[in-house]
Amino acid sequence: QKKLDFTLKVIGGDISAIPGIYDAIEGTIRDAVEDSITWPVRQVIPILPGDYSDLELKPVGTLEVKLVQAKELTNKDLIGKSDPFAVLYVRPLRNRMKKSKTINNQLNPIWNEHFEFVIEDASTQQLVVKIYDDEGIQAAELIGCAQVRLSDLEPGKVKDVWLKLVKDLEIQRDNKNRGMVHLELLYCPTGQQNGFINPFSEKFAMTSLERVLKSGVDSNGVHKKRDVILRGVLSVTVISADDLPPADVMGKADPFVVLTLKKSGAKNKTRVVNDSLNPVWNQTFDFVVEDGLHEMLILEIWDHDTFGKDFMGRCILTLTRALMEGEYRESLSVDRSKSGTLNLHLKWTPQPIFRDS
Repeated sequence: QKKLDFTLKVIGGDISAIPGIYDAIEGTIRDAVEDSITWPVRQVIPILPGDYSDLELKPVGTLEVKLVQAKELTNKDLIGKSDPFAVLYVRPLRNRMKKSKTINNQLNPIWNEHFEFVIEDASTQQLVVKIYDDEGIQAAELIGCAQVRLSDLEPGKVKDVWLKLVKDLEIQRDNKNRGMVHLELLYCPTGQQNGFINPFSEKFAMTSLERVLKSGVDSNGVHKKRDVILRGVLSVTVISADDLPPADVMGKADPFVVLTLKKSGAKNKTRVVNDSLNPVWNQTFDFVVEDGLHEMLILEIWDHDTFGKDFMGRCILTLTRALMEGEYRESLSVDRSKSGTLNLHLKWTPQPIFRDS
């Protein structure tokens, strides 16, 4: 384990007497030193005079990260549940670290937030995710952390990963279950077309998850860039479920599915199938989606009861795969449930809108 310790001395006075100043300076120095000993792995030391700028490490691409959700986080609070937020970085410099929203009182938070990082060396750099419990005015407590090497990503292809959280990235002897974090990752090398092709036209290539750029020439011969907002219709067919857990004393359940778009709040639900742990619905629902890259579909399975309804589990989907493939079938394991699989068919019908930028 690397432990960094140093003493800060100022000639002519005691800097620790000024509130806040010492912490700020100490933090800046710590970041700079930590970054220099963890990365870059290559340093240029001139022996003969000359211009060695070509050897210096420069930005070579962009890493797009969608922080989707986490599940089964360790509870750090005595009363209630943890209030998790995430810190993400490629280099541990204060101005290059990203922080998510805090989700209060939740061990299965859904963030659905998008971040972008500059990459200088795809062969050695990695993305680090640390999840903390927000303690208000006190220092946040670490729940767990995880990392992904950029060398494990195929340039231009979206990678969907669930990462196990550990206590320490250096010491891998941690067998305690701290939960998992769900990310979508896309590494785009500078100047290289990636494989994330715009589903509504072969003419447009997506250069990132965040925007689709179209080059056009205006009347003055000047190249213009335009953003394409990914608007369209998402058709979701809820086919069936398998092996749902019993919800009543008779060992049966009367399941139905509630479908919700997280951003827009649009909702729909299937019919109730009585006395079945392997229900078949075969119902299709169409949702108008205004912003496909940032929307999410949440499917909750409920047991219909004479006196109300009981929660049986849920599945959460970003629309990334639907945008890329146009149409696909998926069998999802049911979260927050002892067992169960939900079988879906998804289809995306785009309606592009261009906006000058």
